[in-house]
Amino acid sequence: MKDLGPLSYFLGIVVTRHKNCLFLSQTKYAHDIIKKACMTDCNPASTPVDSKGKMSTQSGISYGDPTSYRSLCGALQYLTFTRPDISYAVQQVCLFMHAPQVAHMNALKRIIRYIQGTADYGLQLYKSSITSLISYTDADLGGCPDTRRSTSGYCVFLGDNLISWSSKRQPTLSKSSAEAEYRGVANVVSESCWVRNLLLELRCSVTQATLVYYDNVSAIYLSSNSVQHQRTKHIEMDIHFVREKVQRGEVRVLHVPSRYQIADIFTKGLPKILFDDFRASLSVCKAPVSTAEV
Repeated sequence: MKDLGPLSYFLGIVVTRHKNCLFLSQTKYAHDIIKKACMTDCNPASTPVDSKGKMSTQSGISYGDPTSYRSLCGALQYLTFTRPDISYAVQQVCLFMHAPQVAHMNALKRIIRYIQGTADYGLQLYKSSITSLISYTDADLGGCPDTRRSTSGYCVFLGDNLISWSSKRQPTLSKSSAEAEYRGVANVVSESCWVRNLLLELRCSVTQATLVYYDNVSAIYLSSNSVQHQRTKHIEMDIHFVREKVQRGEVRVLHVPSRYQIADIFTKGLPKILFDDFRASLSVCKAPVSTAEV
């Protein structure tokens, strides 16, 4: 093994040390994507996705160069490693790689226009305690107009730092909001358990219960109520999995008002003011001015 000194660059991710923080960015890679799309002179967009409508396979005319579309989608997926704010938008355009249409390409171009205005943004990590693991999760019931499957999203914080996030369409159709939303809780609890086990192997165990914040009261009741209801029998395994973690004291499912539900940024398009607020909560920002060593 070789000691290459302080981390500064890894797989296209630039690591910059500032006072009390590390800044992870892919600015050069972002500019390469813009250049690859031939959009270096485009006007920036304020958000990466339109909040008014959903894309579908019935959007209109087929796009003439599907290979280019797929290539740009793949490039954007790698950019989400330091840009969680575009995760939902990228997930949406990736759903149509098999048969892209003009409307899908326009949505992809909007993401690139958003990146044009925020290419120097990245993920900031702070000096922080690792005694707490906090998660936010949400689901957009029946959000896909073609399959009516729901979109689940979550983010996991270790101390003050965002360490895991996801935006994904659920693999099965949910018959009720309780089912869709509880599957979202089960997903983030599973991810939190994996993170706890990883930290345990690194001898940095988290002693406090993982806090899971959700804005649906029904899902919170299901995590602790031992009474089975007819409408939830088909998600019994998810219910038992989460409830077992709650009873062991490893997880606490708590309510958060929708206005402060950060995971909304992973499940739907948001207005600019709310989007900017949640983006800041994810510690996605411009690089700090200071260059002092940690």
